Order: sequence, then structure tokens, then C-alpha cells
Amino acid sequence: MLTLSPSLQARLSQPLKIGSFEVKSRVLQSPLSGVTDLVFRRLVRRYAPDSMMYTEMVNATGLHYVKQLPKIMEVDPNERPISIQLFDCRPDFLAEAAVKAVAEGADTVDINMGCPVNKITKNGGGSSLLRQPEVAEAIVREVVKAVDVPVTVKTRIGWNDKEITILDFAKRMEDAGAQMITVHGRTRAQGYNGNARWEWIARVKEVLSIPVIGNGDIFSVEAAVKCLEQTGADGVMCSRGTLGYPFLVGEVDHFLKTGELLTPPTPIQRLECARDHLQALWEYKGDRGVRQARKHMTWYAKGFVGAADLRGQLSLVENVNQGLDLIDRAIEQLTKGYEPEVDTESNFAIV
Repeated sequence: MLTLSPSLQARLSQPLKIGSFEVKSRVLQSPLSGVTDLVFRRLVRRYAPDSMMYTEMVNATGLHYVKQLPKIMEVDPNERPISIQLFDCRPDFLAEAAVKAVAEGADTVDINMGCPVNKITKNGGGSSLLRQPEVAEAIVREVVKAVDVPVTVKTRIGWNDKEITILDFAKRMEDAGAQMITVHGRTRAQGYNGNARWEWIARVKEVLSIPVIGNGDIFSVEAAVKCLEQTGADGVMCSRGTLGYPFLVGEVDHFLKTGELLTPPTPIQRLECARDHLQALWEYKGDRGVRQARKHMTWYAKGFVGAADLRGQLSLVENVNQGLDLIDRAIEQLTKGYEPEVDTESNFAIV
């Protein structure tokens, strides 16, 4: 039986304080490029109304040169708490972007210092800042001066196994004015492979006074509790575990607050959520939304007889009605009494 230790339960029962801002949940939805748009965040918030959501990361340089703000910065006035995540290596551009983010409604501004993707790191952003701590410090200082909301950082434990620099790096970020740091327990070289090394998150927690959020391999309530127990972190951030499963943040939050495990959604309930997701993306982005929905729908389709075939068909949908029809037929078949089976294709990567 899954339980919380008394000390953990007492600590997690208190709101999460990020500088002057207070969040009523210790479970956060990670920013995910190409995933955490307004539609996805609304679905997650349906089950986790108190949790902090993050936008997709926004390129500060690109923002500097455009007249119209990109759609990925669009924030619903009702979706609080919300953070807008920025990336770049130019302190002045990031400060300028942060001002725009706050004007859009951001409760906090998060700086991405952990993205491992080459097109980001080769231009000095993301996890490449782990190798440029002075630049990272300058970024945080400039952004803190520019806005009146808390500034936070999301990063990794190091560039590779020979350069695990997170302890010094995290302390620098705190000294520069960051009000919270989220640590993904992998190096840049790992990407999303291997296990997240939560022991480094625990070590970061020991040396900082600001909140430390654990990230990496949070695919279940059990994993979240284990991470919190092992690291002493102030909260957890769910990332890939929410792909095709926007229920996860709410499940973890509910358990931390009540000690009760929610009944997992059935395959039919997951497909109904997929249907809502597709419909909303089409209404929000038109045909482009349908194309973006393909990956989401395939992530939902797992854990039941016929799921593999359904994924193949959903990955090729050309219009919203075709996708809705495929999902409706799958729901009808499951309603007739199809037995669930173990679906081994359950791991997906972010590119």
C-alpha cells in the first residue's frame, strides 16, 4: 500500500512558495515543446486545477524581431497559475522577452537551461548554459531586474558524466536571484535515455534555500512519491508521463493532498479525452491543429486490444472528422466488451 511518511505529508500539505507567489499544489506540469499549448494545459488543469502550468518554451531572439507575439505565448486569463518559459543566451533579449511574458499574464518566468536538443544548444541556449555559468548568472540577474514576478530556472545535472556541475550551477542561480529551480536528473548527453539520477536532486536540495523541484521519470503516483521521499524535493514536475495521459498531474496532486489513490481512467475514458483533445485542437488551430493532434492521439491509444492498429490509423488522419470517427468506432468496440491487454508500446520521446 502506497503511503506518505508523516514528515513528507506535513511538508507537502503547505502551499509551494515561489518568492512572493504561492501555489496550492506541489505538482507541476512541465513545459514540453510542441505539446503544452493552451489546449493541452486546459486538459491537464481539468484534473489538476491548482497546479502550475508552463507554456512551450519561447525563443527570446525570435520574440525580439516579431511584431506579433507567437501563439505559444497565448495565455487564458483564467488559467492560473501559469508560467511562460523562455530560452536564449542573450541576457538583454531574455529580459525584454520576460517583460512581454508578464504582460501576457505569466505568474512566473522560467528560463530553460536544460533542453538537450542540438538546434537549441548549438546557439547557446538550453543545457549549453551549464557550460557557461557566468552567462547563465547574467541572464537570471537581468531578467530579475526586468520583471516583478519570480524568476525560475529549469536545468539538468550536467553536460555529461564528466561534467556534472549542478551543485555549483544551482547555487549560482540562487545567488543571481532565481526563486526556484527544477532539476531534471539527467545529463545533457543522456537526453531522455537511462535512469534519472534523483540522488543529485537530493544533493541540490541540501545546498539551496529556494524551492527545488524534482523532474525525470515521474510516470506514476508511485514514482512521484518515491522521488519526493528520496530527494526531499519541494515538489515534482511531470513531463513525458503526461503524454496521452493528462490525468497524471491531478492523480499525483490528489494523493499528496489526501493520501488516496484515484482509480485510473479506463481505455474508454482515455479515448474520450483524446476526442476532446482533437476537437479542441481543431477549433483552436484548424487543420494545423489536426496535424499536431496525430501524435497526441497515438499517445492516448494504448493498453487495449486493437490499440496498435488504431495508432497507425490515427497517425495518418487528414481531417478532424476522420479522426473523430476512428476514435468513436474504437470507443464503440470497447463498449461492446473488448478485453484489455498489455500494450508494450508505452514509452515515447520528446524531440
